Amino acid sequence: MEFKDVIKNRYSCKKFSDRRVEAEKLASILEAGRIAPTAKNLQEQHVYVLQSEEKLAKIDAVTPCRYGAPTALVVAYDKNNVFTYPGDKRNSGIEDATIIATHMILAATDEGVDSCWVNFFDPDKLAAELNLPENEEILMILDLGYAAEGTGPLPNHTKRKQLSETVTYL
Repeated sequence: MEFKDVIKNRYSCKKFSDRRVEAEKLASILEAGRIAPTAKNLQEQHVYVLQSEEKLAKIDAVTPCRYGAPTALVVAYDKNNVFTYPGDKRNSGIEDATIIATHMILAATDEGVDSCWVNFFDPDKLAAELNLPENEEILMILDLGYAAEGTGPLPNHTKRKQLSETVTYL
């Protein structure tokens, strides 16, 4: 698929079928996250793949937003392995995990797999549910699967502000 088509066609799927994501497609999606850029190439990301009913129930315990996806990726980063920017006000953890998640979302679309970025949950509760290490911070959940029949983008999906409202040339 052409990159322009990937970014144009990608949408947040809100209802998944029970069809599982094929192992080779999942591997391709995970590889896209692995090769994503990170500050100073620290590669502080950790991606957890949840596919069993038991593990998916842990997602359901903290959010109503799995939408029946048969696979959920939990994207986290190591808080002890981040680059702190000059001024000591920010570090690279959230942005690096975001880049990784975005790469995986776009790779999923390229593979014909639907996705949804989920941030409607308490990351501390999910970390406890999954018994994650204390040094890791969860950024998001990425639902993966195939859209249920009749499912498509929400009506407001294509509404975008004009570039003149979001871009300023200095």
